[in-house]
Amino acid sequence: MPRSSPPAAFDHATRPRTAVLVVQLGTPAAPTAAALRPYLAQFLGDPRVVEIPRLLWWPILHGIILNTRPAKSAKKYASVWTDEGSPLMVHSVRQAKLLRGALGERGHDVEVVLAMRYGEPSIPSVLEGLRERNVTRLLVLPMYPQYSASTTATVFDEVHRVLAGWRNLPEVRWVRNFHVDDGYIEALATQVRESWARNGRGERLLMSFHGVPRRTLDLGDPYHCECHATARRLAERLGLAREDWVVTFQSRFGKAQWLQPYTEPTLERLAREGVRRVDAVCPGFVADCLETLEEIAMEAKEAFLHAGGESFRYIECLNGAPAFIDGLAGLVERQMSGWPTLALDAEASVRRDRLLVERRARAVELGAQG
Repeated sequence: MPRSSPPAAFDHATRPRTAVLVVQLGTPAAPTAAALRPYLAQFLGDPRVVEIPRLLWWPILHGIILNTRPAKSAKKYASVWTDEGSPLMVHSVRQAKLLRGALGERGHDVEVVLAMRYGEPSIPSVLEGLRERNVTRLLVLPMYPQYSASTTATVFDEVHRVLAGWRNLPEVRWVRNFHVDDGYIEALATQVRESWARNGRGERLLMSFHGVPRRTLDLGDPYHCECHATARRLAERLGLAREDWVVTFQSRFGKAQWLQPYTEPTLERLAREGVRRVDAVCPGFVADCLETLEEIAMEAKEAFLHAGGESFRYIECLNGAPAFIDGLAGLVERQMSGWPTLALDAEASVRRDRLLVERRARAVELGAQG
């Protein structure tokens, strides 16, 4: 049985709160080998991410990968790092702030906090902060539109692991996916339309999703199907003919077969077949990060142009786009249905606080009498 952690420092007279826990994958603290090593150890050490028996994987991870990959990855991160820090962190922090503002405009008084599955701020530390603020209703929102055991499920694993040590558990709801949510699809379509309005339209729209091993599909993971469902909905919203768009998968790691077709080989094939202008979008990522800015906007572009293409335009992720934040607020609002999240007016807030003070004073008086 898990051991209970020490009680949080909060007063039982504190008003119960509702919170939205926004969770992203994570990022190293700096674009250096020293910062990459613990980050990669945590990420690649997750049995949901690398489904190889520990006895086989651990010597490879700690004996080879963590001694070679951090320096290589650090160079890649350095190529996209900004003065504000990691692009993923910058965009994720902004998304959480904008989401809280959008929910406030809809009349909801809720906490919106960001955690990273790997790295900081960690899920355990953020949940502890929510416990200290007497959060009794928790909506977990992994920022992965398409469900996968290696992303969404590992967030659920970690939240459950932390809550297993709590005595007073919050009511918990989960956003499993939002791959065909109208707000999300419309936000993607808006992003593409705006790029076309500014820069013109390419001959093909390439939709590149993060890859996972093919074995996961055979074992029942719905990720592949949900990626294709997203792509079909987006193509329909944009009014594209079937020959105008293509789905690919990127970020292959290791020698095993992953979901296909692979992004770079597909781009090289398109160039050889005479396609000269390609627009690329990454619907599986809601915030720009290493995989979009370095792998697609730099490496994939170079591969396409080197193979004979003339124009490759990367369409940035949703980031803080108003259409996305509005759609996300609508999604959260529906998921919180039935919870008392509506903000109180000033007069009601004063009455509530007065009642809490009176109750606390009465409890102290009864304790002294007993």
